[in-house]
Amino acid sequence: MRIGFGYDVHPIGSDRPLVLGGVHIEAPFGLVGHSDADVIAHAVMDAMLGALALGDIGAHFPPGDETYRGADSMELMAHVVALIAKEGYGLGNVDVMVLAEKPKLLPHVPAMRENIARVCGVDPGQVSIKATTTEKLGFVGRGEGIAAQAVALLVKADESIREVAR
Repeated sequence: MRIGFGYDVHPIGSDRPLVLGGVHIEAPFGLVGHSDADVIAHAVMDAMLGALALGDIGAHFPPGDETYRGADSMELMAHVVALIAKEGYGLGNVDVMVLAEKPKLLPHVPAMRENIARVCGVDPGQVSIKATTTEKLGFVGRGEGIAAQAVALLVKADESIREVAR
């Protein structure tokens, strides 16, 4: 087993769509970033890469590289899944915490879980996404940005979680 942690944050301020977990969410704002600024996907990718000491998403998808301008983070995640598979691992599970004052994310969580599970080749039951506010404290509380944290467990691709747990 290998465990990794990921964190991402993007400022609010773009007029483009808000994308979280691969879901386009109706909101009066979007997030500023080189790709689609999907903080959930970015935190998950960093957690998976970190579990195998493969660097971070900035090393794999440099923000100065025009190839990735406006990139769909679900496509970038598919690349990360291929990298971890090449190392002989697959996703056991991932747990994500999103920090946002608005919009309300609960109605979108099932679709986010489905998107991440599909790209990672796992069951949605292996993808947990929770959302919380910061009670109006800090940059998230002031509505300046959205952040996400993720913890991912990777397992040898040929082993089930049950076998690993023994």
